[in-house]
Amino acid sequence: MLDVFFKKYGLTLAFLAFLAASPQAQESALPVKPAPAAGAATAGAPAARAAAAAAAIGDSLPRSFRQIKLGMGLDELKAALAADDIFAFRGDRDVSLLSNPDQALIETTGFSFVRRAFFQLRGGKLFMMAFDLDAGRVDHYSVFSALVADYGEPSSLDPRESVWLSENTRVSLERPLTVKYLDRIVFDELTSSSRVKESRDAVLRKEFLDGF
Repeated sequence: MLDVFFKKYGLTLAFLAFLAASPQAQESALPVKPAPAAGAATAGAPAARAAAAAAAIGDSLPRSFRQIKLGMGLDELKAALAADDIFAFRGDRDVSLLSNPDQALIETTGFSFVRRAFFQLRGGKLFMMAFDLDAGRVDHYSVFSALVADYGEPSSLDPRESVWLSENTRVSLERPLTVKYLDRIVFDELTSSSRVKESRDAVLRKEFLDGF
């Protein structure tokens, strides 16, 4: 029966770990990393570790969930959501245009392990998909363990999120329980643009205050 269930919902081997999780597993539990060797820590160590982890992963991180793939167009995405019975997609009612005319957002509810799902497009192409998971069915520790088993230790880790990086993809597990897939090239472009805007706003603010 489980084989039929998993084939129907297209869940990966990583999600099989959800059902096998110990009831005593704590959501806040995280693997303890060994202390670095004396003298190994340097100012650039975190960035170096992230780069090394991304190089080791290569392009092995997933860029798709079921029939939904990063880079697909809006019409193709809507068709995939409408055809998938794991989502309660309502068509154009679930599509929103953001303040930036170059971007659109689809927000829809889900069934089974997926509580809600978000899909963001830029330039008509999907660059982000995020899935809020049902904490009544799975827990943070089980998802983290499954991702580590499939993709190795995360490139970065803090109390808010665990991040896996490859050359073109960013996968993160965010608290309380969200798995997010990002096109890394688009994400880095948006992050850079945001920093430029923040810097420009800071200059304008200083000029305004200097006028008093």
